[in-house]
Amino acid sequence: MRPFLCLLLLAAPVAAQSPDKFAAIKPAMQAFVDKGELAGAVTVVGTSAGVASFEAVGFANLDAKTPMAKDTLFRIASMTKPITAMAVLMLQEDGKLSVEDPVEKYLPEFTGQRLVTAKEGGSVTLGKPKRPVTLRDLLTHTSGLPGGYPAGLGDVYGQRSRTLADTTLVISQQPLDFEPGTKWSYCNAGIDTLGRVVEVVSGVSFEGFLQARLFGPLGMTDTTFAPTATQQKRLAVTYGVKDGKLVAGPTNFLAVSEHSRHPIPAGGLCSTGPDLAKLYQCLLGGGELGGRRVIGKETLALMTKTQTGDIKTGFTNGMSYGFGFAVVKEPTGVTAMLSPGAFGHGGAFATQSWADPTQNLFVILLIQRTGVPNADASIYRQTLQELAVKAARP
Repeated sequence: MRPFLCLLLLAAPVAAQSPDKFAAIKPAMQAFVDKGELAGAVTVVGTSAGVASFEAVGFANLDAKTPMAKDTLFRIASMTKPITAMAVLMLQEDGKLSVEDPVEKYLPEFTGQRLVTAKEGGSVTLGKPKRPVTLRDLLTHTSGLPGGYPAGLGDVYGQRSRTLADTTLVISQQPLDFEPGTKWSYCNAGIDTLGRVVEVVSGVSFEGFLQARLFGPLGMTDTTFAPTATQQKRLAVTYGVKDGKLVAGPTNFLAVSEHSRHPIPAGGLCSTGPDLAKLYQCLLGGGELGGRRVIGKETLALMTKTQTGDIKTGFTNGMSYGFGFAVVKEPTGVTAMLSPGAFGHGGAFATQSWADPTQNLFVILLIQRTGVPNADASIYRQTLQELAVKAARP
């Protein structure tokens, strides 16, 4: 047995279900590989007790014919967002901040932000928002900050040549698109701002905080913003589809480097199936794994309940937002097999990770595909979830 599997099993005892119950998952994912839709995939299904199914199919690198392995690294992109939110809520537990605080309390450059009140032709009219942007607004994507990055910031995802402080300074100077707290608009810039708040409040780098408070305690040794040269050899190639065939995608989007200066709290992490299984087992366990608590049970419950009221959110119907996590409000479509209150997040390359406390089940899908019209509603996600839920039921 490989060493990394031994570590996984030590940290996450095998769940009670028989592996035979989950036997349909591997051929179902292999079918997507055989049809040329995916190069390969890693799937993990488990409960608060541990891993029940762990599969790898296809290839990490089609040209080199490198088989997909269970320890292959993936760019998990926006699956980073809930992890960033966890860091913020850890600091609230420490009594060092409150999610109700205005951002300007910790980042003075956000003081005096302006609001776009009218646009006509090439002119824009600015006014004063009714209230400042709060950490709650950033956590729920209701801040009004523009979702993308201003043109003057450069290629943040590709080069990451600036510091997180540089990035948030530029973000702070952008006028708001709407009054804080009134609408939902997916906002990478807002999550990056939260990462900077963590640095200012904790006094350590964002990545250093996560390593000390989350990755280290959970034994997530392959979860990083800056994979080493050795880890990069295990990184899956990202593919898109051109003329009906899989082709390697551009490497400048969320490029990885062991010398990166910019951690990208909104989407820069790389991780593996074993590492994410530890995280999601911990989440189903109320914030504790193997006797080590990383976040309070009450705090986790706060993060994973609807915090956006009746505001329409998300990329599929029936969704709401907690703090950093998307939360199923009314199961429908791709979430029809999940329970109200199930929570998780997807990523730009069609990765997905979801926990369903009612069914005591987590489901992780790791692939590297660009060009999927809506990764949150993908057939890959739906197929895996349907098979996992069916197998887990008595």
